[in-house]
Amino acid sequence: METIMTKVAAFPSTTTQLALPLLFPGQAQKEFFLNEALSILDAMVPRTVLASLDAPPVNPEPGTCYRILAPAKDAWTGHDNAFAIMIGGDWQYVQPVAGMAVYDRAAQSLLQYDGEWRLAPEPTAPKGGNVVDSEARQALADLVEALRIFGLFPRNGTI
Repeated sequence: METIMTKVAAFPSTTTQLALPLLFPGQAQKEFFLNEALSILDAMVPRTVLASLDAPPVNPEPGTCYRILAPAKDAWTGHDNAFAIMIGGDWQYVQPVAGMAVYDRAAQSLLQYDGEWRLAPEPTAPKGGNVVDSEARQALADLVEALRIFGLFPRNGTI
């Protein structure tokens, strides 16, 4: 009878996507590492941020998540474009990864990260032309407005 042996995996200290802390044998106070990882997941899995700011809010609620604008100020200095999550009375930072999309609740906009944060460009409304089809133009305007409501285009024009 053949016995299948599995190799002991050598795990890094963090996960590859969100740099969540991993537990390892003999680690003291494992609950701190596990609680930090769960708190980050709790903030990031919904893929929403409360707002995009360049400095921490005055009285952040526990578990709130913000997207840090550049140039970051105060406690967020050096964390441009990252997420700041209030965990246990202190800021924890998560770097975005390419392809990540988040919804900014304050701006009511969907943002995508690819080295920098981007919004989908809103198409230019048709103007002039030899043949003016008012129904087609209205349909395009309605489509753009529906995508704006969905968050694909910003309501205020900025990120």
